[in-house]
Amino acid sequence: MSKKFLTDVIVEATGMPASRAGVLAADIIGAIRDEIIDTGRFTLPEFGSFAVRETKPRTALNPRTGEQVKVKAGATVKFKASPNLKQDALAGLKKAKRKAARA
Repeated sequence: MSKKFLTDVIVEATGMPASRAGVLAADIIGAIRDEIIDTGRFTLPEFGSFAVRETKPRTALNPRTGEQVKVKAGATVKFKASPNLKQDALAGLKKAKRKAARA
């Protein structure tokens, strides 16, 4: 999903001018980002949740040289889909496979 996609959905649903819908989409994205930064998590019911997870320091391999490289500890944002989203995504995947098999 992109900001443009979100803007288009807002325009279609409300009839709002695209410039105002773009500002609204940016504000929504900013609010979600701020919530993740402030609390370390953000949940959208029926969609899923985002949570900050710490990563441990580790040793990785440089794919070009095969040399071992130390990677520092850090943080990443993980997404966990809601059960409803998983179920709907699986149904969509099965439908796409059936459609492809017919073609």
